Amino acid sequence: MTVSTQRSQNFVRIPKATFRAHIVDGLRNAILNGEIEPGSQVTESSLAEQFGVSRGPLREAMRQLIDEGLLVTVPYTGTHVVDLSVEDIREIYSMRVNLVIFAFELIWGRRDQSFHDGLRARHSALTHCIDAQDDAGSIHAELQLHGFVYEATGHKILLKTWESIRGRLQLYWAAHHRAHGIRGPRRDGHDSYLSNALGDDFEAMRAEITSHMARGGQQTEVFLLGLKAALSDPSKAHAGVAR
Repeated sequence: MTVSTQRSQNFVRIPKATFRAHIVDGLRNAILNGEIEPGSQVTESSLAEQFGVSRGPLREAMRQLIDEGLLVTVPYTGTHVVDLSVEDIREIYSMRVNLVIFAFELIWGRRDQSFHDGLRARHSALTHCIDAQDDAGSIHAELQLHGFVYEATGHKILLKTWESIRGRLQLYWAAHHRAHGIRGPRRDGHDSYLSNALGDDFEAMRAEITSHMARGGQQTEVFLLGLKAALSDPSKAHAGVAR
């Protein structure tokens, strides 16, 4: 039985109340696990056939993934999975540094017990996914961990800006993991982030953010340059490292 056939049978049994959510999850996972590759054009007709669903709920699911940044619609060319580019990496990671520092500046004096408990809970969820070797789960959990500070600020535009780059981050991380056979970031990769975020030294937190984001950006850039090189000449592929 093929993967698409299994997925179609699963959708048949989905209650109508959760139908759209399951389509979104299935389509997102197909993109993140490489079944639908970055840059690929997607059409309602082909996806409806693959997932065994009608076009109405599928159209709504595609709109949600456009909002998440995984899909993009270009006039006269249709809807595509967002492509991977070095330029995007550089822009996103440089912007993330400033966004997260600003978020912590806003929340620093308001980090109550609820903030501490919430951040620890999300770090624990990420660790659980890594231990379970749940790649898609670890990507979602890492995004949830990093998104917590934005949510805590209550700053709507800041949160919207973070949401606008989540899709590309998911694609980069998922492709990186597939290429190097890893299941999420290093288990201790966010320990220092958590410790500083709950500590008393804002300058130490600022330094951690800069270091953490720079390291992630450099590793992702090296991976993507290696991927591009491998496509043109397999002997030029770079070795990658887990985040």
